[in-house]
Amino acid sequence: MSDTSPTPFDLVGGKPAVDAIVGRFYDLIESDPDYAGLRAVHGPDLGPVREGLASYITGWLGGPRDWFETPGKGCIMSLHNGFAITTDIAGQWINAMIRAIAAEPGLDEHLGSQMAEALGRMAHGMINRTEAA
Repeated sequence: MSDTSPTPFDLVGGKPAVDAIVGRFYDLIESDPDYAGLRAVHGPDLGPVREGLASYITGWLGGPRDWFETPGKGCIMSLHNGFAITTDIAGQWINAMIRAIAAEPGLDEHLGSQMAEALGRMAHGMINRTEAA
């Protein structure tokens, strides 16, 4: 008998839900001045990072693992080493992601909270600079 238990990817709503969450996340970063510091870290073109984050979260949640199988991707932490990520920037990322997840229609609140908490730990793990004096 095979295990047919749904993955977290299935439970959040699959690719449409992940794409919607990531879309809202980057829309917030582009439009809300509270995320200006985070927006500045990303450079002028958010298109590639939108696609990259959606692909990463898809695989991370147990969906297709394209991100992890693409040469040069894989370790999300290493890919961020070259960016100045402070506690403030990580906090902006976490806040925008919490808002993006919470706005997903039909998403189980507990699952959304778990997802936001785990992604928040990841964002805190990327802090590599002290705050500017």
